[in-house]
Amino acid sequence: MLKDTDYVHEAGGIQYISDKAFIENIKPVKVDFNEMGFKVTSNMKSEGGSEGGCSGCGSTSSCCSS
Repeated sequence: MLKDTDYVHEAGGIQYISDKAFIENIKPVKVDFNEMGFKVTSNMKSEGGSEGGCSGCGSTSSCCSS
């Protein structure tokens, strides 16, 4: 169930739901899909300086913990 504070965006048949205030703080947000999973790029600063993402590789490497 959606809340009043939810932001909903649909692209390519996929619906993305996030908190409106969170999106305002990190935008622009870009999600790139590739053969290994996806990569998220935003204005948000991470501790390791890398971008987030994940794949179905089952890895515990930094790519799945960002």
